[in-house]
Amino acid sequence: MLDPTVRRAAANDAADIELLEREARGALIGQRGGERWLIEHPEVGEAWTERFLTADVWVAHIERVVVGYLVAVLGSDRIMRVEQVWVTPEARELGFGDGMLTAAIAGAVEHGAEAVEGQALPGDRHTKNLYERAGIVARLITTYKRL
Repeated sequence: MLDPTVRRAAANDAADIELLEREARGALIGQRGGERWLIEHPEVGEAWTERFLTADVWVAHIERVVVGYLVAVLGSDRIMRVEQVWVTPEARELGFGDGMLTAAIAGAVEHGAEAVEGQALPGDRHTKNLYERAGIVARLITTYKRL
């Protein structure tokens, strides 16, 4: 097993994260809750460098290849919210998601966070397992029906 290599994103990571975001969003099409999530979370696209100013963005990489990213925002209520987390399927099960989440939580604690929240779509076992391994458990299930 590889030791996950995780660090804060830098300006030169923006293009790689943009590609991974496109891959992540494409994977949500057809998933339960995916279409709604896409509406509620507009694509960052070419604005990743600006996003680095308003959120903590972490990347996982193998050598120079970025294989995942995590976006976390610390709210005024001192809750860190994981807004996006994605590891390309070819790099899963190697600890990259865990490494990014651990780094994000450590950074949030340094900034005075009191809690962490994340979201997983119904049936998204990878994300749900990631959160559960970190001790983050469901506290609310939101249901939805389009009329």
